[in-house]
Amino acid sequence: MAVFVALLAALSALVASRRRRARAPAQAVIVSLPKSTVVARDGAVRSVQLAELTLAEEDWRRMWNATNLENLARTYWRFLSRVTAGLIRVVYGENERPVVFLARPFTLLRFDAPDYALESDQGSVRWRIRDGLLVARAGRGRGFLALVVTLLDHDDHGRVKLLIEVEVANFYPSIAAGFSVPVYEVTQSAIHVLVTHAFLRSLARLDLAQSKVGRFATGRPAVRAAGRAALARARSARTYVQK
Repeated sequence: MAVFVALLAALSALVASRRRRARAPAQAVIVSLPKSTVVARDGAVRSVQLAELTLAEEDWRRMWNATNLENLARTYWRFLSRVTAGLIRVVYGENERPVVFLARPFTLLRFDAPDYALESDQGSVRWRIRDGLLVARAGRGRGFLALVVTLLDHDDHGRVKLLIEVEVANFYPSIAAGFSVPVYEVTQSAIHVLVTHAFLRSLARLDLAQSKVGRFATGRPAVRAAGRAALARARSARTYVQK
């Protein structure tokens, strides 16, 4: 059932992302790697999905802070929930983030609370994987999921290019352990790549969700206002070109 729901999520995400790209105030381009997912001999999986996000410098300056790094983390979970019609969602605990199918006890993955790092040219958020139905017994407490944003370049036209990375590392999937690595690669792994690519493309809208925890919140961050302003500028530019 979980695999079926995830497959629907992937298809829904692809359709949604293609519909929205034309209206986006930024541009997100998937960076293809020769081998984005690698399975080691001991069964450990490392999967890295990348996208280059190009946006106006004023949007970058407004959004490059700890508050929005936390909001980016929330945006990832919101995206997963939306494309599965709420069937898969994250539950916020004091020291954990279980990802559940419908509700507990159907915990697909259980993460520790996230760790954040923000520097002048890079920000990251990392969740350590504890356990869950999708984690093999031997892999409990060994892997992690991370979102990394790296500043790449400023051009002469007031645009900024960022590299957005979604990484899963040292993850031991129960499907590979219980069935085989090829079964994992054509099911859970393939679905993860499709959904992650759709998430990365969706970031072109600059629509970050507000964190439910607010660890770095300073008052009421104008995240949605920033996204609306960027979208308005993009529409205005298109109107000018058409004239």
